[in-house]
Amino acid sequence: MTTVITVPQSLDDHTVESVFEQVAQAPADGRLLIDARHATWSSPFGLASLLCLGQVVGDRASFAVPEASDTVSYWARAGFFKHAGELFELVGSVPRSRENRPSDVLLELTPIVRADDVHAVVGRIQDRAQEILQGQLHLEGKATVGFAMTLSEICQNIVEHAGRGGWVAVQSYSYRRRLAGRRVVQLAVCDAGMGFRGSLDASPIARRDDRWDDAAALGAAMLRAVSRFGDPGRGHGLAGVRRWVGRWEGKMSIRSGTARMLIQPNPSWEPEPPLVERLAPFPGAQVQITIPERVGIDTPRSERAVASRR
Repeated sequence: MTTVITVPQSLDDHTVESVFEQVAQAPADGRLLIDARHATWSSPFGLASLLCLGQVVGDRASFAVPEASDTVSYWARAGFFKHAGELFELVGSVPRSRENRPSDVLLELTPIVRADDVHAVVGRIQDRAQEILQGQLHLEGKATVGFAMTLSEICQNIVEHAGRGGWVAVQSYSYRRRLAGRRVVQLAVCDAGMGFRGSLDASPIARRDDRWDDAAALGAAMLRAVSRFGDPGRGHGLAGVRRWVGRWEGKMSIRSGTARMLIQPNPSWEPEPPLVERLAPFPGAQVQITIPERVGIDTPRSERAVASRR
């Protein structure tokens, strides 16, 4: 018997939860059909999460590709089918990705397995990121350095903590749900490895007690800079990422296991709870960072706050 897993029409960090929920409720040893035929849009996070799903269930799953030609064309340009074809049995017509075609994809879905992969990714996106961050988002030049640091740090976490490979993708587009259609750059880094809790189970300083769960592990890593490595300075990379996201009034979402933590210093974002628990279980860690276009010439409030604390 095959269980049909319906992919939402619009796939992002919120709607992908319905996919995880359906998979969690399906028989553990049954065949799956991941049905994306009616999907018309996906964020980088959505596509990277589908690839992680392929790592988890791909050997028993088929994937029905979108029917809309512009959607399947964009997913191909984003590199989705190149990797999905290695994880799923693809059902439907898949176009070939065209090289050198203008696109808002700053970095197509790229596998991260080794440290060399991280260095290659940062090198590939450096010049393009400067053009987007300064030319379209009107951020200061130093934002590019922070972006490269953020990209490197989040990807390096896959190498050091996940226990298996993951994917990274970066896209620029107009954000219409709020922010008056301002341009944003979105970074997604996702894996289906051991997750924050699994990683910190090996930490000698993590406070493990009856409350030790995925939410507690996220809090330990993100708020207390706890790392499973005992080396001095370990765990502070994510703190630097948080500061950079806050400086440019962005939003950072981290999902791991059954919990999701949100860091959003910009009040213009949709109101969301800072911590969501009891989500459908899904292995690994899935991170999304969104940086909005800067409007006006005044220094962002969050940047002044960071400067005042130094």
